[in-house]
Amino acid sequence: MKRRTVLKGIAATAAGGLLARPAIAADTTLKIGCSLPLTGAGFTAVGRELTGALKVYMQQHGDTVAGRKIELIIRDDAGVADTAHRLVQEMLVNDKVDIVGAGITPCTLAIAQLVTEAKKATFCMSSGASITTTKSPYFVRAGFIIAPQAWTLADWAIKNGSKRVVTLVNDWAPGTEAETAFKTRFLQVGGEVIESLRIPLASPDFAPSLQRIADLKPDTAFIYFPGPQAPIFTKQAQEKGLAQSGIKLIGPGDLCDDDSLNNAGDQMIGLITAGPYSAAHDSALNKTYVADFQKMNGERPDFASLGAYDGLHLVYEALKKTGGDADGDKLIAAMKGMAWESPRGPISIDPDTRDIVSNIYIRKVEKIDGQLWAKEFETFPNVKDPMKVAVK
Repeated sequence: MKRRTVLKGIAATAAGGLLARPAIAADTTLKIGCSLPLTGAGFTAVGRELTGALKVYMQQHGDTVAGRKIELIIRDDAGVADTAHRLVQEMLVNDKVDIVGAGITPCTLAIAQLVTEAKKATFCMSSGASITTTKSPYFVRAGFIIAPQAWTLADWAIKNGSKRVVTLVNDWAPGTEAETAFKTRFLQVGGEVIESLRIPLASPDFAPSLQRIADLKPDTAFIYFPGPQAPIFTKQAQEKGLAQSGIKLIGPGDLCDDDSLNNAGDQMIGLITAGPYSAAHDSALNKTYVADFQKMNGERPDFASLGAYDGLHLVYEALKKTGGDADGDKLIAAMKGMAWESPRGPISIDPDTRDIVSNIYIRKVEKIDGQLWAKEFETFPNVKDPMKVAVK
């Protein structure tokens, strides 16, 4: 790995040794080190979207803020927690990064102790687990949380005729939290969860779960797993005849990622999801973002991309508040309570939890002018993580 040398300020005494001259800053470059899944199985699309959004933000807003030149250092952790730990440690020690950008949940959790000990402000771009920000006081979430999506969908489902539900999730932190949030709220509002199914994150076999859902005959199936698996699941569900049997399929926004939705097939039409962002969001800011992202990266931005785009905005605005000082405690203090307009709509950082607060939209996949879009049709404004609110 190429070592980057940072010239440090030099303090020297006057000729008589009585007076010390002030330190001279020889290099004002501020380094942001990001550990992202650019290769490997399962999450390369996430890494591609995050990297693309970082580049779009810097193209739109420049590479200098508060007198500091911004340098992005991006390393490929391949979605492996141990690799992320090693890479971030190397960036802290060798590259002398000032701020850290974290990717998916396992990799984010793996670096919690490192950034805590180094006291480096870390923006979490693509970790949807509620527990994430509890693992380090230097974590601030700029991306998304699964629990508010699942919780909100439970409210929507009960109001729209769902009474008996089966849940099906991947057996990992975001999946189990999605299950818990949906079940907690659905039971509170009078629904019944007749069975909860879990499948492995890696190489899941949907057939047994689909058969079990068909046998149980619920009116609704709540589904959550990473986006790349959604087209496979929905295709098999269609082949199994679940839709024809009247069972509604609903789930968090991962089920219809914008970047892959057009390639997923018409079996996605009609799928109901709850999410913080759709590329179809109707605002001038989002239309500019989508156009710039497509021009630079050759694909639509998805919900994960906003964790990087809004994450850099959070960093830039915090640096303006600190006058370019990248001290971790000062940056975190500046980030708490910050609010702004994002391509996804109004967002803010909860000062108590350092978590994102955003609208949650109910969307339905529709085909418009030959393309598939997750069209928003109902808005739940300014939703905090209900799992954290519940334990207060």
